[in-house]
Amino acid sequence: MEKTFNRLAGAVARATGRPWAFALCLTAVLIWAAAGPMFHYSETWQLVINTWTTIITFLMVFLIQNTQNRDGAAIQAKLDELIRSGRGKNDFIGIEHLTEAEVEQFRSLCAQAKIGKTMAT
Repeated sequence: MEKTFNRLAGAVARATGRPWAFALCLTAVLIWAAAGPMFHYSETWQLVINTWTTIITFLMVFLIQNTQNRDGAAIQAKLDELIRSGRGKNDFIGIEHLTEAEVEQFRSLCAQAKIGKTMAT
């Protein structure tokens, strides 16, 4: 099921990121707006756009989050491999699993190391 969902999420993310998808949504909104006078701007007329946009937004949040999670994990794995294969310390591998305070400590250490290098040159 996970592979099927990943394929679906990837396909939807690719499709909805295209200009034609934006044009399609814009066209739907323009048609809805143009139909307003015909329906006398009724509550039903308003409910149609509110319902559809809410449903689409709700579903897209999960698909986009899935895509972002996979992309982030892939980038992190690549960065970890670069760190691991380098000559420097491997202290930063897995840093994404630390608390925000622990990450801030690492950032402070990096800033101090940079200042130390600047002063040494």
